Amino acid sequence: MGSTSDLPVMEKAAALLNEFEIPFEINALSAHRTPREVEVFASNARTNGIQVIIAAAGMAAHLPGVIASMTTIPVIGVPINASLDGMDALLAIVQMPPGIPVATVGINASLNAAILAVQMMAVGDEKLQLKLIQYKEDLKKKIVEANEQLSKVNYAFKTN
Repeated sequence: MGSTSDLPVMEKAAALLNEFEIPFEINALSAHRTPREVEVFASNARTNGIQVIIAAAGMAAHLPGVIASMTTIPVIGVPINASLDGMDALLAIVQMPPGIPVATVGINASLNAAILAVQMMAVGDEKLQLKLIQYKEDLKKKIVEANEQLSKVNYAFKTN
């Protein structure tokens, strides 16, 4: 994260990784205020066993791109709504130059970033793939249950 103020957004990602029993780190790293620490983190990520990096930042939002420029590990950017409704962060993350890709999710969409990270890791991990299948099935069940509850809601002109 660019700073600890991003933690309320990133907690959903942490909760999902925890639910999937995937070890993860949480760091506050700023591309502008702590560039050396960012470089150390990114250049040592593979050696430290990191498979996917989720990098969140608001405003100028250079953190995901800077990290991606220093590693071959996939980087997923989470634009944070810190100003301009998060559009500045979204554009800063998604508009990367050729050769430095950053997968980007929606503004404040850390949950989707975590799901995408799990899907990337599950490509070579059957046990994790099975957990993902169950997670997606549970999502379906929630919608089925929601529709069952909605069927009990009465309005004079409701037809279903």
